[in-house]
Formats: sequence, C-alpha cells, structure tokens
Amino acid sequence: MASQDPYEVLGIARDASADEIKSAYRRLARRYHPDVNPNDPAAEEKFKEIGSAYAVLSDPDKRRRFDQTGSTEDQPTDPFFGGGGISDLFDMFFGAQTGGHRTNGRDGDDLRADVELTYVDVVNGAQREIEVDRLGQCDSCRGTGVEGGAAPETCGTCRGQGVVGSVRNTFLGQVRTTTTCPTCHGSGTIIKNPCKECSGRGVTPKHERVHLNIPPGFDDGATMHLPGQGNEGTGAGRPGDLYVILHVKADKRFERRGQTLLSPIEISVTQAILGDRITVPGIDTDLELHIPAGTQPNTQIPIKGAGLPPLHGGRRGDFVAHVIVRIPTKISDAQTKLIQEFAELSGEDLPQGEDKGLFGLFGKKR
Repeated sequence: MASQDPYEVLGIARDASADEIKSAYRRLARRYHPDVNPNDPAAEEKFKEIGSAYAVLSDPDKRRRFDQTGSTEDQPTDPFFGGGGISDLFDMFFGAQTGGHRTNGRDGDDLRADVELTYVDVVNGAQREIEVDRLGQCDSCRGTGVEGGAAPETCGTCRGQGVVGSVRNTFLGQVRTTTTCPTCHGSGTIIKNPCKECSGRGVTPKHERVHLNIPPGFDDGATMHLPGQGNEGTGAGRPGDLYVILHVKADKRFERRGQTLLSPIEISVTQAILGDRITVPGIDTDLELHIPAGTQPNTQIPIKGAGLPPLHGGRRGDFVAHVIVRIPTKISDAQTKLIQEFAELSGEDLPQGEDKGLFGLFGKKR
C-alpha cells in the first residue's frame, strides 16, 4: 500500500477532522464490504484499501508521519486495527444494528476534478466553471427506477429493511448479526417494471457545469470540497461529493516558499558596485528594486508585501530578489586597461589569469 494516498482513498481533504475521517471510512467500508458485494474481487480489494487508509489516518502519529514523508510503508495495513478499536470491528461485521433499520439505497460515489491556475489567481482568487461527468437523477423516472416514476414495491424478504438477521457463533459467543438482503441487495425495494431510460438504476450519465469560487492564497495541490456534487445516490442514498484539486502553473520567474516569492534577478558588475534602481516583474505589477552599492552575488533583497496572500486574508508575504551578478566573459583592451587601473587604485595585486598573461581569464580581447 506504499503507493496509495490514504486521503485520496477515503476521498477527504488533507485537513479533514477525525470525525470526517471516521465518517468517510464507515461509509466506504459499508459500500465495499464483502457481505454487500459477494464474489466481487474488485470490491474486496477496495475494501482492503479503505481499511489500510483508515489505519494510517485514524492514528495521529501515523498520520503525522505520512504528512511528513508521504509514505505509508512500514505502517499496519490491517483494516481492523487502525485506531478505531473493537467498536469498528463490531460495526463492520454486525452492522451496528441496535433495533432500528438501515437506510435503504446506495450512496453515490465521490468524484475528482483538477484545475490549473496561475500565481495571479493565487493573489486575486478566481472564478471558474468546470465540466463534470457524473451520474444524476434519471429525468424519466425521477430517480425511482420504475417506468413512469411510480414507487418501487417493498421487498417481501426483508420487509423494506434492506437487511436480514441471523445468529453467528463467534469467539465472544452467539451474536445476532445483520447481512444484506439477498433479494433486494440492500435497497429494501423490488422493481418489477424498470425504467427503460436508466434500466431501473434511477440514475443516468450527466454532463454538467460546476461553478468554483476559488479564494486567494491557496496552495498548489489544495483541495476544494463540494458536498453533494458527486454521483447521485440511489434510493435513499446520499449523493457523493466532488473534490477539486487546485494546481498552480509553474512560472520560471518565481519560486514559491509559502507566502514568499523568490525571483532570480541578474545585474551587471557595474550595478553591483555602484548600486542602482531597476524595475523587475512581479506577479500582478512591475516592482521597483533598490540595489545598494557594493551588493554581493547571491544577496537577497526583499520587497515587503509583494508576495502571496494567506488563505484566510491578511498581509501579503514578501517578494525576494535573489541577486545574480553577471560577469562578462570577454572584454576589450580599453576595458582591460580600466580594470587594471581600478585594481591598482584599490591596492590589489594584478591577477595573471590562467597562464595566458595579464587578464587572460577574460578570453580573447577584441
């Protein structure tokens, strides 16, 4: 499971609370439980992935380790010992049934979309519309699955409960358990006249547009959570959620470090020695950069408040110019003479170059 991202497996944001993690785990585990999906190897494998993801994220230490290293290696993958304890084991196999009946239907699957944005969008926020292919309520039967929109009939085997009871011998003794009804497969209803449009499923493919209001200050890889915008559930099941991953387009002019932007700025030897005022490109406007006299290579010069804003509002970070002093590779005789005079006035020993005579390191003179 080292290659699996537990947040993606459970379909939750990276800042999800413990309650949100447990809720997502229980919802998905019930959906892919082997009792609900008999003889379905894909569902069984998905059930194991869900348990492994929960084992990491339900334990604060394991979750912190994954957030720091991005790896789930050497962490337990047993779905029953991820921090939930014996209560989760009972919930999974005994259905957490204490006398009430389960909700009929299936929850809709969560969906993911990716959006590419720019640093200008990070500063100002953005409005976007994205296209999403999802399963929506069938217009012909209005989601009932019955031709003409009539209500489905109550299952006679489970009397609409979606589950049937049985008694199992366990290491704790005899325990009454509930399993998915074999007649209605957990829906609690029977459709004898299925809708021709959706074949009785109650949902059909939809191509829809979703509006995004993206706030300023978001990070690359940040996730927007849109509840109810995923696939429609069936029966009384809830719709899934839509998770939109925000990607900031790389810009070779900038390197981002939180709210700070670093930008390489080239200057000449003369500018470094004498100082200067130059205009450099910022994110949303040009910036004036003051270069002090005697600036050394790799000096970092900040411009306050010209970086990126925090996510929830507040002062922008800094723009930091990383100074690169441009050294000429060839100079003329006149330039050589002036540099020689400068060295003499500075009391320096004249360099001999690389065995090529005076100032040979500058290459052939023009």
